[in-house]
Amino acid sequence: MTNNIVSEVALSYKNRVPYNQRQKVITSHSAYEVLTNIFPADTIDYRETFIVLYLNKASQVLGYSIISEGGTASVSVDVKLIIQAALLANASAIIIAHNHPSGNLRPSIEDNRLTKRVAEAAKLFDIAVLDHLIVTSESFYSFSDNGDI
Repeated sequence: MTNNIVSEVALSYKNRVPYNQRQKVITSHSAYEVLTNIFPADTIDYRETFIVLYLNKASQVLGYSIISEGGTASVSVDVKLIIQAALLANASAIIIAHNHPSGNLRPSIEDNRLTKRVAEAAKLFDIAVLDHLIVTSESFYSFSDNGDI
C-alpha cells in the first residue's frame, strides 16, 4: 500500500512596517546605517555574518535576512537562500553585506567571486544587486562606490 502523504512547503514573509515608515536606502552610507542596526554588536568584531537587505522599487527596505554566520575569517553563503528570500519578499533589488572581524575592509578574491555569483543568479529573476558592503564596527567598503559591481 502506498502512503499518499505529501509534505507541505510553507514559506512566509510578513511586512510589519507601514509603507510610509520604511527606511530608504539611496547611498552606500544609508545602507551602512541600516546594517549597523542589524549586525550583532557583540559579534561584529568577532565572527563573520552575512546579511541581505531586500528592497522594493522605491529603494525602501522590505526586510533583511541573516543568511549565515561563520568563523573569524570566513562565512559560507548559499546563494539559493538569498534568491529564495528575495522572491518571497517580492524584492526588486538587494544589498548584500558581510563583516570582516579583522577590521580589514579590502575585499578578498572570494568576496569578489561571491558578488559575481549572487549578481548572476539575481539577474535571472530581474533582481538588481545594488551593492555589496564589507562592514566593520567603525567603517565600510562599498563594491558599488568602488566600481566593483
